[in-house]
Amino acid sequence: MTTSTYLTPAQAVEESGFSLDTLRYYERIGLLGTVERSSSGHRRFTQDDLEWLGMLRCLRETGMPIAEMFRFAELVRAGEETYPERLAVLEEHNEQVEAQIANLRQQQRLIHAKIGFYRTALH
Repeated sequence: MTTSTYLTPAQAVEESGFSLDTLRYYERIGLLGTVERSSSGHRRFTQDDLEWLGMLRCLRETGMPIAEMFRFAELVRAGEETYPERLAVLEEHNEQVEAQIANLRQQQRLIHAKIGFYRTALH
């Protein structure tokens, strides 16, 4: 990888949408893994780091607890032989996401009913 393909921490923040504190935290607890450093000691993020951060963002924003994200990260680092376990983690999480969506749809129906009520009341 050439130097021009590395991103500074500020660029990684901009690209990932995470704060610098979150990037440091994720690296410290092992979610991000070891980020390369320049000879001066500054973090240098790769495209692979950004792709992994995108996955972490997806998991976090869909409600996966940090502990489960860490478990998934450990499985990824353990290699291809963990594909079945990774699949199980993601399938279980997907079921939870589906349940969240169903709950939100139910709540949205109630909101739509109330909107209808107020629109009718105003006419």
